[in-house]
Amino acid sequence: MVDNLERQLLELEKRIKDLKDFALVQNIDLNQEIELLDKKAISIKQEIYSNLSPWQKVQIARHNKRPTTLQYIDLIFEDFIELHGDRQFRDDPSIVGGIARIGDTPITIIGHQKGKDTNENIKRNFGMPYPEGYRKALRLMEQAEKFGRPIVTFIDTPGAYPGIGAEERGQGEAIAKNLMRMSHLKVPIICIVTGEGGSGGALALGVGDAMLMLANSVYSVISPEGCAAILWKDASRAQDAAEALKLTADHLYEQKIADEIIPEPQGGAHKDLNKTAEAIKEAIERHLDLLSGFNKEDLIKRRYQKLRRIGEYTE
Repeated sequence: MVDNLERQLLELEKRIKDLKDFALVQNIDLNQEIELLDKKAISIKQEIYSNLSPWQKVQIARHNKRPTTLQYIDLIFEDFIELHGDRQFRDDPSIVGGIARIGDTPITIIGHQKGKDTNENIKRNFGMPYPEGYRKALRLMEQAEKFGRPIVTFIDTPGAYPGIGAEERGQGEAIAKNLMRMSHLKVPIICIVTGEGGSGGALALGVGDAMLMLANSVYSVISPEGCAAILWKDASRAQDAAEALKLTADHLYEQKIADEIIPEPQGGAHKDLNKTAEAIKEAIERHLDLLSGFNKEDLIKRRYQKLRRIGEYTE
């Protein structure tokens, strides 16, 4: 149904553009006809985006035009200096990080980085980090703690890279070490899921004092396709798995895993990058103000309590 509506919307938007061009060239008044088509387009948009299923939100979270970490950094922060390498093996382009400012506050920024086309995705390994990517992230986190800089992480990955080389170089150990160290860092940590938060590859940047999610982002222990392959031996049942996993921002907010849902423009963050970046910036500044009121010991206690609450249940 949604696919059909989107096709109608694209055809309608093309007709509106053609009418406007025709009216301009012929110097005739077609405002009434254009206004009717505009109203119809708005109605279709509302029908499409007001009731998205979990699987449809997964598709938006994976959209190839969805903004990347570097795009957000460019719009939200000032004076960004990218830092490279894990000081053990090499630099991993699928994780970017460095120092910048937000207002007068120096910040350490770390995030998964996907590409915008095939060549760039190959360079960035489709946003799936190797162990050295997580070790680079940890190096920058420990540097941030040394200099008292808050940390902001941007999460957008299908998961950590599962290749043989990654396993040989200690993928599991690198992720586990990040989880342990992030839980004890004595500086504020704000984590933002901007697209796809997949498995331990996302969690390795996801332990913090505030977990924020864009409205159409997802965060899960496994991809819907992987879940379907395990549960039903049929990856084509990914839509059913997405329902069962409760992976949307709304679900995670209800479960008190996400602390806040950041709104997106209708149709997704890629429809209005500047507006999305403004919303993220406002949320970061607000949470930094809140977290700056805690001393180091209270910050760690608060983070511990937040993590312990995840998974609580009553009978």
